[in-house]
Amino acid sequence: MARPVTGREFVKAAKEKIATAKTVDALRAAQALLLPLEFGLSLEQTAIIIGLSKSRTGKLRTRFQRIEAGVEQIKTKKGLRNHARMSLDEEVKFLTPFIIESQNTGVLHIQQLKAELERCVGRSVSTSTVYQLLRRHGWSKLVQHPRTDVEVVQAWKRITQRK
Repeated sequence: MARPVTGREFVKAAKEKIATAKTVDALRAAQALLLPLEFGLSLEQTAIIIGLSKSRTGKLRTRFQRIEAGVEQIKTKKGLRNHARMSLDEEVKFLTPFIIESQNTGVLHIQQLKAELERCVGRSVSTSTVYQLLRRHGWSKLVQHPRTDVEVVQAWKRITQRK
């Protein structure tokens, strides 16, 4: 015999979530809770209707109840920076002097930024990490690659032609 369906105290919240859901996951979680309670469907039937497996449907129901009860928080993508060297605010604070300098001089020196980042973090970082840091904060357009600067290219050609 199946266990009785729980979560009747969350029916109103589930109905509101169905009406205002912005993602498919939010909609499915609300449906996973509401369908068995309102229509007497089994977990298997609910899983078929929302297009998930039986185990995933049960997990969605439980997670929806935990979020509504305030036991669990909704995770955002920005919160999933598992290997972050600094918080987002610390990154902005770190980058600000370099951005101000680059706006005044017109040049952002990646190697200097990389060396300072390594000193601040206390370990070596790759150059791609510096570029990702700038991209994350919308400042990647400030970087000028030496090959795109006409004067640098001309100077490089003059040096190589002498040899």
